[in-house]
Amino acid sequence: MATNPRPRLGELERAVMEHLWAASDAHPEGFTVREVHDAIGVERGLAYTTLMTVLDRMAKKQLVTRERDGRAWRYLPASSRDELTSEALHHTLGELAGTERRSALLRFLDQSTPEELDELRSALADLESREGKRATR
Repeated sequence: MATNPRPRLGELERAVMEHLWAASDAHPEGFTVREVHDAIGVERGLAYTTLMTVLDRMAKKQLVTRERDGRAWRYLPASSRDELTSEALHHTLGELAGTERRSALLRFLDQSTPEELDELRSALADLESREGKRATR
């Protein structure tokens, strides 16, 4: 469980991460600020320097990694969408005491759709199956 989670994403950070996640398979080398600006900044009317500042701050928050490419930096997501979401959920639940945690989980489940509950049951079955296989090794 993460004790010092990465901060929640702001609206622009979320847009940057969504772009990096969606395109990282096609661009494993990462993206320059210019490429991110051309992809999402132009349509939003953002200055190049705004995205440069946002990406620099995201690197300091460990939301993205960066490597030098000549005079530019190339940025990649530091973790997958699933990993970042899981970390946030663990942190949120970790802040609650036993009965509060149980109450929050029950409220979450009570507000879930039948489809979401089916997904949760399937995920639990997968987890139990993996744990069973590990125990027999």
